[in-house]
Amino acid sequence: MELPRDPMMLLSVVNTKLRDRYASLDALCEDLGVEKAVITEPLAAIGYAYDETLNRFV
Repeated sequence: MELPRDPMMLLSVVNTKLRDRYASLDALCEDLGVEKAVITEPLAAIGYAYDETLNRFV
């Protein structure tokens, strides 16, 4: 699966996947075969960071 390039779309897709399918960001990245930075850097640029306890970007 190719992840969206638009940060807001990426946020939506990643948080939905984390909620519905994956127990952690590491598990999502491993399954999709992407480096964490591909997700975390664009989301950090719009003010979001991964919260392990909530298992989502906030």
